[in-house]
Amino acid sequence: MTESILHITNGTHLTNYLTELNITGEKLTWQEMLCEGPTQTTVANDPFLKLRSGFLKSFYDIDLDVSELKKELDKLNDWESYSEIILWFEYDLFCHINLLAVISLLKQKKINLPLYLVCSGRVKGEKNLKALSELSPNQLSKHYKAKVKLKPEDIELAKTLWSIYCGKDHNLFIPYIIQNSSFKYLNNCLKAHLERFPNPKNGLNVLEQNILSMVKDYNIKSKHHVLGYALNYQGYYGYGDLQLNRIIDNLSIFFTITNNSITLNRKGHEALLGTHNFSEELNNNMVFGGVHKSEFQFSKKQNKLVKSILK
Repeated sequence: MTESILHITNGTHLTNYLTELNITGEKLTWQEMLCEGPTQTTVANDPFLKLRSGFLKSFYDIDLDVSELKKELDKLNDWESYSEIILWFEYDLFCHINLLAVISLLKQKKINLPLYLVCSGRVKGEKNLKALSELSPNQLSKHYKAKVKLKPEDIELAKTLWSIYCGKDHNLFIPYIIQNSSFKYLNNCLKAHLERFPNPKNGLNVLEQNILSMVKDYNIKSKHHVLGYALNYQGYYGYGDLQLNRIIDNLSIFFTITNNSITLNRKGHEALLGTHNFSEELNNNMVFGGVHKSEFQFSKKQNKLVKSILK
């Protein structure tokens, strides 16, 4: 019997790229952004898809094509026809939360095949972290050849972390920030996740505070200009245009906007100085897995989440 490989990619762009490069095997495209919105431990069943559909419609006016999603995931039903599964996910939080869910789904379906991970990030000779679709054909080929076979303890770790993410106590992530595994960038992503919760001093998280700093430090012409900086200097988050535009719009209370410039207003300067907490004025109704953003703050001093005093 001819061996067949199943590639699970992090999006259509990469799927198309792998096809262009004649990388053989069936390709399943994972198209979700589970780093935002409510989730549950059982992945991709009807209640899960209903939960996600409601979130995407409410927050982003996106109509989730459930039938198309199910059609794509149906490729897992004939898993015994494959010899192995290759997971193509990147260094950032966006990809890692999806990766945890995918591994959990494979185990949920009792799929017993060798799992390999191709993960981009730091590339020799390159200054910035690289997404898979940003790699040259030669670089991508080297990444593929250097794929990492996931050990049983890696798979159990992914399942555990997914369960924590869907739960109510995200401080349970803290011990795993220093744990070694085959997921090279996982530690950075877990730390970045905790820092998505508001700072007790000003009510902003790290990403939001960085955006205000960019507006303060650079000659910003428009919201699109802010978006460009935010995309390039977001560290380990991996957010796309859709997510960052929502955050920028939410931060508009800190901006003075004219036809050709965006500057910080008084509130913006107060936020950066940490002289006032703006939690009540910000639209902090985002949910991360099983936790509402507004319910907790990240205390840098205690290096953990603490219950919000506003709740």
